[in-house]
Formats: sequence, C-alpha cells, structure tokens
Amino acid sequence: MAHTTPDRWNAHYADGGAFRRLGDAERQLLAQHAPASDGALALDVGCGLGELARHLAGSGYTVDALDHADAALTRARADTAPGTPVTYLLGDIEHDGTDELPHPAYDLITFRLSWAFLNDRTRVLHRLRERLRPDGILCVITPLAATVPEGKRGIALDEEELGLLCAGWKDAERHDADGLAFLVLRGPIPLPVRYAGKGRPSPHALTGAGVVVTDPQGRVLLGRSARREVWELPGGKNDADEDFLAAAVRELEEETGLTAHAADARLLALLMDSVHGMPRLTAAVRVRAFSGEPAVREPDLIRRWEWMEPADLPQLAQPLFTPSAHVIDTVWPGLLPGLPPVHRYPIAPAAPPAPTEQTAP
Repeated sequence: MAHTTPDRWNAHYADGGAFRRLGDAERQLLAQHAPASDGALALDVGCGLGELARHLAGSGYTVDALDHADAALTRARADTAPGTPVTYLLGDIEHDGTDELPHPAYDLITFRLSWAFLNDRTRVLHRLRERLRPDGILCVITPLAATVPEGKRGIALDEEELGLLCAGWKDAERHDADGLAFLVLRGPIPLPVRYAGKGRPSPHALTGAGVVVTDPQGRVLLGRSARREVWELPGGKNDADEDFLAAAVRELEEETGLTAHAADARLLALLMDSVHGMPRLTAAVRVRAFSGEPAVREPDLIRRWEWMEPADLPQLAQPLFTPSAHVIDTVWPGLLPGLPPVHRYPIAPAAPPAPTEQTAP
C-alpha cells in the first residue's frame, strides 16, 4: 500500500477517529511472549492514541511511542497519566529513519495495525533488526487480507507479505488474536542472497534494458514481481526500432510513473546470458535524474516498488531476478556474491560536450 500522508492521519484523529481497541487476546499473548525484564525498553511504531504504549508501560517497559500524526500524539498525551514511562515522539519511521530515536536498541519493537501502511517494508525491516537488543523481539499485529472486505485490503497483509516479514529470523511464531495475526519474531539471521529466474519467457528476441535509478539518499528502486517471487529493477523489452536508452526511460515511466529523459540515461554495459537455451541481452542503464514518486502502474506485473539500501541486497531474504542482479553488479561491482555467469561488455563513456561559451551581459 502506498505511504499514507500525515495530513490524512491528522484529519482522522482530529475528527475523533480511532482504531480497534487492544483486545484481551493481544494482552495475553504479549504477557506470554514478550514479558518485560528489568530496565526493558520498548518502541511502539505507529502508536496512534497510545493504548498499546500505555499497556506496555504498565507491564514494566519504558516506552518510546512514535507516530507521524501530531493530532494522535496530542490525544495520546492527554490520556496518559503523569509518571507513566511513555515518551511520545513525532516522526515517520519510513521516511525519517531510525537515527533520531532516543535509544540505540530495544528489547521489544511493536507495530500494531500499522505495518501494512509502510511501502518500503524491506528497508524498514532491515533498520529495525539493527535496533533490537540481543534476544529482542519484533512484534507485528495485523489484520489478514483474507478476512477484511475487498475495499479494505490495503490495511491488511496477505500470506505472501506475512512470509516476507517472517523470512530471515531464527524464530518466527504466528498466533491468532481474535482474528488478527500476532507475529513474534526473534533472532535476526543474515541470509545469503539468492538468484532466480521467472520461468520460460514467451518467444521473443530477448533484448531489453534494466534500469538502476536511485533516490537522493542513494537507495535503489526494486519491484516485487506479482507473478514470480523475485525482486527486479524497472525495465523490460525494447520495442522495434527503439534503442536501449529510449526503452529504459519508457519502461521506467510505464512501470513506476517516474519520468526521465534519454539525455539523463547512460548505457553502462551490455550483458549477455541465456535462459532456457535462448540468448538474452540486457542493457545496463543508469538513470541519474527523474521526477515523480514511484507508483504501481502495472499491478499484474509488479505488486509494489521499494527504495532499498544497496548494502542490504547481499542479505535480501527473497531472490533477485538474475538480469537485474547483473545490472546491479555493473553499477556496484562486487556487491553481490556468487552471481551466475554472464558475458559483460562495458560501454566506454561518451566524450563530455564542449563547454558552452557565455556571452557577457
């Protein structure tokens, strides 16, 4: 689901809106699986009106409660008794990151009814794993897509998303909390990156472009395939009489909504491997300037787009589409270990244009 703006949530809470109350089943599961030890710290992300944060404080935790809606925090502070060990923080875990959190690590990090509203879940999950103390717990409480009306699927997770969330943990337990999925994740473990194809392609002259585009923080855009369980770069086959740079910027706009110009794209290399006995030629294209925000434009092909840290890719829990992995290796040589074989033909950069003479005013 696309990121929901603070303005929308501020309006929701300012109008008296709320969400499902914390239930007895959730309280019992928290007491059973995440009891507080002496000096235990908890981070409640997307705390809303603070009900879970106050419950955790009453259970023995010192709690940092984070939300990006100021109206929610205003109501939460008003409902919190003096002396309750809860600190309410205004911030956006997805867009602001974790560097400004008050504590370097936590015994418990909770997301209650909020994980589905994140777009770049993989990147956020990597940063939160780094913020857990030894034996710390990440607890996600979420509605299930199979149990909510069609029009509300955006607030819930389906089975594939639950599988992605549980990958890369030593222990991943799932419990039922009156119809909510209650996930208890312990012991983050690094997993070696894997590579996978997406089945036999339809007959075609297998030529196309893979596009590396990065945001101002240097994060690379990857999409989750809707048909095959791989991550992949934007890109695709070039049309007849269409060069690789034109194909790259066209596919980028068609798939993600990001607009770029061929003049802002650079052909780095041609990569040739084979799939099911057919040669496959991929142009590695780097786009350095674009406008817009990523959006799912072809939902039958891509479930969602995420900005990911390149340094996280060697420990990606799900496979990378092999041609995308080869393109990434062209931009960041040596980043990905154990790549399948490929013939790589680097393209020498074009000579820079001559300086334009300036006319004196």
